[in-house]
Amino acid sequence: MIRRRPMAAVPRERGPRVNHEIRARRVRVIDPEGNQLGVLTPDEALEAAARFNLDLVEVAPHSDPPVCRIMDYGKFKYEQSKRERDARKKQRGAELKELRLRPKIDVHDFAVKMKSARKFLQDGNKVKVAIRFRGREIVHQELAQEKLMSMARDLADVGSVERQPVMEGRQMVMILAPHKTT
Repeated sequence: MIRRRPMAAVPRERGPRVNHEIRARRVRVIDPEGNQLGVLTPDEALEAAARFNLDLVEVAPHSDPPVCRIMDYGKFKYEQSKRERDARKKQRGAELKELRLRPKIDVHDFAVKMKSARKFLQDGNKVKVAIRFRGREIVHQELAQEKLMSMARDLADVGSVERQPVMEGRQMVMILAPHKTT
């Protein structure tokens, strides 16, 4: 028979302790205006919070004694989630966009690809430019390298070469990165 050990109670990460969850013997209390009310017992602190019709929230549990603030906990949680949501919006990472060319690309088609690359770089994305070789085209790698370097020169105002042109199988690849915006 297999014996199973009872699972240990794993504490959930729920945020700060509120009101009757505070277990310290004495706490330093700060009122809603930011003034210190002194070091009180949790019961005295809860009475003070009740006078303001607000919650007692443990904001610094590791200090000695723990610091508790009298505030509207619901409003605090809402504003905190709003800040996190805004931070996630601003943190969008750069994508890698790919453009595929051929060694014998026409001048106009090359200009269209260049325009796309410029737009991608201005939007803050990296651009992977790949020239695919078919059959005997692979003998003329210097033409492809010349086209890639020409593209890099023309796009120097919006981006720079992150990875020089290199052969990967039957294609030559170069990666352009946008300039840092401060």
